[in-house]
Amino acid sequence: MSHGCFVTGTDTGIGKTMASCALLRALHARGLRAVGMKPVASGCEHIDGAWRNGDALALQQASDPRPAYEDVNPFALPAATAPQLAAREAGIAVTLAPILAAHGRLAAQADAVVVEGAGGWAAPLGEDIEHADLARVLGLPVVLVVGLRLGCLSHARLTARGIQADGCRLAGWIGNRIDPAFDRVDGYIALLRDALPAPCLGVLPHAPDAAPDALATHLDIKAIP
Repeated sequence: MSHGCFVTGTDTGIGKTMASCALLRALHARGLRAVGMKPVASGCEHIDGAWRNGDALALQQASDPRPAYEDVNPFALPAATAPQLAAREAGIAVTLAPILAAHGRLAAQADAVVVEGAGGWAAPLGEDIEHADLARVLGLPVVLVVGLRLGCLSHARLTARGIQADGCRLAGWIGNRIDPAFDRVDGYIALLRDALPAPCLGVLPHAPDAAPDALATHLDIKAIP
């Protein structure tokens, strides 16, 4: 079984990368070599002759040791849309074999690999690849990032049920204060603690420009192997 975790979210744009980078830094603080991975990333820029994704670059930057970009992000898809559509547009077939090979190289140089999905749990990574398929084959527990806003209770409960129904283990969840105007955060966090079948690993403040080291201080990652 691999060490680390598989990070998913209640939706797209709710801070999976921020949470993943914070998780990496929290693992480093425990004295572990930890590297990040974004197997499939849509929405890339052409930099120095190659496609690069901002989230994958952030994970690479937060990793120690620093892995090769091609291992962090085996499938860099130019169009900023659902991976299935982006892959079709690019004429690329997203398959498990290159992802597993890249993960193997990352795992060989680190104690833990934090693997970030694309969008929410039920958003396919490829034509025939679900998040659950990858999490299961890697043997990784799942960490759910919950964007704290109106509607998050339903989204979080549905996602947690989906993770468990797919035969994966939910190791914990991270709340992320994505909406600074949401004035019922404390009440919703209490409801989520009661409703979700896994511990809260921490709540990240609304701090879009905060460094991963600062965000890591808000996490308690004992539940992550």
